[in-house]
Order: sequence, then C-alpha cells, then structure tokens
Amino acid sequence: MSNPETDQPSVERRKREWPGPVREYVQRSFAESNQIGGVSKEELQEKLKQVISEAAEKGKLSLLDWQTLPLPQVMIETERLRAHTALNNSWKDQLTALPGPGTNHFSNNTVITNKRKSDVVDIDVDQGPMPPWRNTNPRNTLEDRISYADKRPRNESEARVPFKPPNTLESRKRRFEGNFNGASNNTKPTSFQGNTPPVIVDTGPVVGRCQDLEKGYFRLTSAPNPDNVRPLPVLEKTLELLKKKWRKDNNYTYICNQFKSLRQDLTVQHIKNDFTVNVYEIHARIALEKGDLGEYNQCQTQLRALYEQNVGGHPTEFKAYRILYFLHTGNRTDMNDVLADLTPTEKKTTPIKHALNARSALALGNYHRFFQLYLDTPNMGAYLMDMFVSRERLAALANMCKAYKPSIKLRFVTEELGFESDEQGARFLVEYGCQAFLEENDGEVRLLTGKVGNIIALASRAAFQKVDIKGQL
Repeated sequence: MSNPETDQPSVERRKREWPGPVREYVQRSFAESNQIGGVSKEELQEKLKQVISEAAEKGKLSLLDWQTLPLPQVMIETERLRAHTALNNSWKDQLTALPGPGTNHFSNNTVITNKRKSDVVDIDVDQGPMPPWRNTNPRNTLEDRISYADKRPRNESEARVPFKPPNTLESRKRRFEGNFNGASNNTKPTSFQGNTPPVIVDTGPVVGRCQDLEKGYFRLTSAPNPDNVRPLPVLEKTLELLKKKWRKDNNYTYICNQFKSLRQDLTVQHIKNDFTVNVYEIHARIALEKGDLGEYNQCQTQLRALYEQNVGGHPTEFKAYRILYFLHTGNRTDMNDVLADLTPTEKKTTPIKHALNARSALALGNYHRFFQLYLDTPNMGAYLMDMFVSRERLAALANMCKAYKPSIKLRFVTEELGFESDEQGARFLVEYGCQAFLEENDGEVRLLTGKVGNIIALASRAAFQKVDIKGQL
C-alpha cells in the first residue's frame, strides 16, 4: 500500500518578510493626513495590493524607490483626472466637428441658437434618445399638445431623458463621496507626469512655512504657496513688530501694506480666532486715524462676521463705529438693520449709547446736544465724526442765521458748533466765504447773520448732496 503522507507533496509555508521601505509605504498610504476626499478605503486597499503585487511579480520590490513612489490614493486621483481630461478633449472634438450656424445638419430643420448656455452640452447623434426640446413632431396635432393629468408620456418609447456627460455625473458622485465619507479637506495638489497639466484637487487651507516677519502684500492669482505663507506663531511676532514700527515711524503706507499681507496669510490658512480679531481691529483703528475709509470698511466687514462666531474682540466698540459710519453715509436702511440687531445690554454700553444719542440728536435737529457729544466721543469715534461734522456745522449755522439776526458773537458760534477756539471758528467761516461778514465791534468779533444766511444755506445744501466714500460697506 502506498503511504498517503509520501503521496502528498510537502508544502513549505514560510512567512514572507517585506522590505522596510515597502512597510513604510503601506503605513504612509493609510495615514490620516494623506487621505484624499472621494477615495474610499476599499479603493485604496485594492490599488495598494495591485501596486505591491505587480512589483513582487516583476522582482522589483527592492529596486523601486518607495519614498518617491506616489501613494495609491494619489494614483487613483491622477487616473480619474486624466480620464476627465481625455473625456473633455473628446467632447471638444465633437463640438468642433459640429456645423456652423448656417448649416442645416439636423433633421426636421432644427435650428440651434446660442441664447442659452449651460455646462451640459446636448449633441444630436444617432445613438441614444433625443432630448425633448429637440424632438419635433411633424404632425403637430391637437392630441400631441394635450397635457395629461398624470404628467407621464403615453408610451414608454416616447420618454426622453436629457443626456448628461459622464464627467458631470462623476464629479457629482465624487463631491458627495467626499462629504459623506468624512474625509479630510486638507488634501494636497496631485503631482502629474507627462503632458497633463497640473490640476489642484482641493483648495483647502494651507499650512505656512515662511519664517519672514515682514512680507509685502501681493494679490493672489493662483493657489497660495506654503513657502510664501507665514504660520500663526510667526504672524504673532509680526504683529508685535508692526505695532512697534507704527508707534516709532508712523508710516501708514508701509503699515497698511504689511497688515494686508498679514490678513492674507490668516485668510488662506483659515485662521479665525482671537488673534485674527485683534489684527483686524488694530488695522481698522489705524485706518480710521488716517481717514482711510476703504481699508476701514474691509476690516469692519470681516469683524462683523468674526463677532458672530464669538471669538473675542471688542464688538461694542465697533458696533458704535458702524452707527457713526451710517450717520456719515446717511444710509437709513442699514442703520435700521444695525439698530434692530442691538440687544438691551449693548444699548447700555458707553460707546453704543453715545452713538445712539448722536443719532437721536441729529434726527431731532438738536445741534447743541450733537456738538456736546462730538466733544466727548469715546474711543476713536471722533475720527468718524470728523468726516461729517463740517456738514452738520453748516446745517446748524444755517438755522442760527435764521434764528439770530442781525448778528451774533463769534464766541457764541465757537461754543455752539463745538470749535476748540475762536480762531478755529473764524477759519471755518472764512473757508466758506464769510470773511466779508465778520466785523469787530467794541472789541468783539460778530457774524452778520442777516447778510450771510444765503451763503451758508447754499453751502449746506451742497455738503448734503453727495458723500464721497471709498470702499462702501
């Protein structure tokens, strides 16, 4: 008898030892930081198995440079993008082959117009169903134009489904896969070989690597380069440096350029915290001091969004500035929106209470109260009020010329209109052509209100006609 043990071939089972670079390549493939949205774990495993198996079969496990070999998810993404590019080129070729507007190529004398444009192109070919808007009925009978109650075609063969190119469906599928798989958005641009142009897979936040404290502002025309973006620790040092330089040199052109660069680095890295609020607040205050409403409005707009996220800062101070700004522009609609958003607690704070009192004084025509508030403005609100105080002084002076005739003391004008001295008040009157109506009598300078009233009224109307603002909110 034959021995079964000798008949069966002996199978030698040994555990295969994979080279170290291969094991590191596998670990990098499954690292969370290297995952790409839209590439599932099953696809990654299958591609990884394919790559390693092909290398083992060809005996190249030790010859391949596993450090520089693209990860499986990158290979999958590259293949998809190349397929997408090839499909687009195919569609372009088909569109190029289409006849011109004057050629009657389609059946039933169909005319195509360019009035409606869409990212989905419908082409009339022999294969596949014809879109319903291109399906003409030569009979054109009453039965064909009846709308049925069930809204369904009378025959299944008459059903027409609009054709959508596969690239549209694939991009939609990838977008939803990226949302529901919980994949990280911090994907890196895919590197390409050959003639395929580089395509940015995702525009998520970048992580800066630049260590320069000072960097000029340049408008971005492409995806930001991490080597030119400063990380948060460097930006914090930059802010301290800019504050010192502003106090020392007071060079607004330089400071504004540096702050815009700082804000840009925060934006491309999606940094929204108390430091971000601090940067925008400081830049807004500097812009107010220099009368740059354009930069101030940009900062104010971003601050409004940041305050809604409760990331710190001084929201009551800048809400008060916003009220004073709308007093300057005369924007009643936005003013009502701001007032509606104020809480009872905010209305009791000093900056907002002052701004509301100034608004009330102007609404009631109480210029005496308004100029008292002007001389006692908290924080930096006086810089905003300086932008429209001359206009309100002219309006108040026009009323004074009607109420007090034939003349009033210059000292009275100085006190009522909030001037710091008689000299400043006289300079204001001379600026608007009132020098001929100032006369000295018994050691006092008086303004002839009975004669200068028309001049002041015309100047007041001109001042209210237009508000020249750069960077309107």
